[in-house]
Amino acid sequence: SKSKKMSSTPKTKSIQQKVKTYSPQTQSKHIRTPTNIFNNSDAKEIENTGMRLNKYIAHSGICSRRKADEIIKAGQVTVDNEVVKEMGFRVQAEQIVKYNGKKVSPEKKVYVLLNKPRNFITTTKDERERRTVMSLIANASNERLYPVGRLDRNTTGLLLFTNDGELTQKLAHPSYEINKMYHVVLDKELKKHHLHAIRQGLKLEDGEALVDEVNYVADADKKEVGIQIHIGRNRIVRRIFDHLDYEVKRLDRVL
Repeated sequence: SKSKKMSSTPKTKSIQQKVKTYSPQTQSKHIRTPTNIFNNSDAKEIENTGMRLNKYIAHSGICSRRKADEIIKAGQVTVDNEVVKEMGFRVQAEQIVKYNGKKVSPEKKVYVLLNKPRNFITTTKDERERRTVMSLIANASNERLYPVGRLDRNTTGLLLFTNDGELTQKLAHPSYEINKMYHVVLDKELKKHHLHAIRQGLKLEDGEALVDEVNYVADADKKEVGIQIHIGRNRIVRRIFDHLDYEVKRLDRVL
């Protein structure tokens, strides 16, 4: 018989609806149209007052602004063939900036959303020549893009690619606590006391696994669970359910 909908607070109920709404199973499997953003303010800033060197490096797609400070201090950046280590240095329009001997300049920012299928590895290059996600976006843009974060080989769903170093830093670094939502399909129904245990936080071999929200998916059986987390430890969602003796049959990142 059809199970009754479980009562819940508005907060936990929201994830039930969100997972159902955003699940890749209901969306197109094609790459979202890439977004190209190049603010004329960059060009105007360089022309009018000059741009701080660390910002110039970051907007060139090399790294975040914080990382740019490090490579400037290390003497890896030259302006008109002179090493510059001054943090407040401003690059003028006519000047040539090089990083490790190669000319760089602010480029348009590109953002590509991919609904990743199974059996693709999230890396830019694989020594064992397995299929990588880069092959799926090969024709999406002329700019060199990098994946933000990582989905393991058998995990499907939302994966962002960009050349925006600062955004990558904010989305990927644990200190920013960016939430991620997953739709989990288990090999058997998740028991209520196990659902409660996950909410309370399980103790795994590498520490406590705290989740932000977890609940059954609306209008589905109790094998389907929505879980929202901000911790980024390796295979954390799979390990949470494995700890309770459940096998994850399908794992989709939906938000």
